[in-house]
Amino acid sequence: MEKKVNELPNDPVYSKTVLEMLTIANEYCLFLEKAEDYSRQDILAFLQKICPLIYLKGSLLPVIELKDEEAAEHFVTEEEWEGLFNTLHQKFGEDDLYYFIDPHERSHTDPVKASMAENFTDIYQDLKDFVLLYQKPRKASMEFAVYECKRLFETRYGFRLVRAHSALHYLLHKEGDKGELQDLLDML
Repeated sequence: MEKKVNELPNDPVYSKTVLEMLTIANEYCLFLEKAEDYSRQDILAFLQKICPLIYLKGSLLPVIELKDEEAAEHFVTEEEWEGLFNTLHQKFGEDDLYYFIDPHERSHTDPVKASMAENFTDIYQDLKDFVLLYQKPRKASMEFAVYECKRLFETRYGFRLVRAHSALHYLLHKEGDKGELQDLLDML
């Protein structure tokens, strides 16, 4: 008989926060795995909505004390990564590249070139590894999955998520800005 969420052991690995992150991460991965079947606009609309959820849930992951660091596993192959990257790069087209200012670089004023396709594929890799490792029947695997997902949120995919979402927001709403600017110019 399956246990309900509120009947699971009082352990952070089984917490509601972790299960919600697992659900959102899985939804993100499943959608991107079928990205070639969706229109560019559908992909942009999906990413616009799910990115804030991933960020929020990633920021709420509990601190896990690792008992077995040997439980680390990675599942996304280089070929899978390249396939998804190429699909997204093609869907985003000329809008794939964007620039941002990295406050951690020596020169805080030089823009850095980035790719939305690369960022969203890197996020996919981190989240897919989390989902697949968490599904392993060993508790040590689940603990490492949560530990690594939190660590990567803080050091890698959290940054990529924020930057790519900012570029995505601009891409989705830049036409509206032009219209508003034109309206202001017409009034003068």
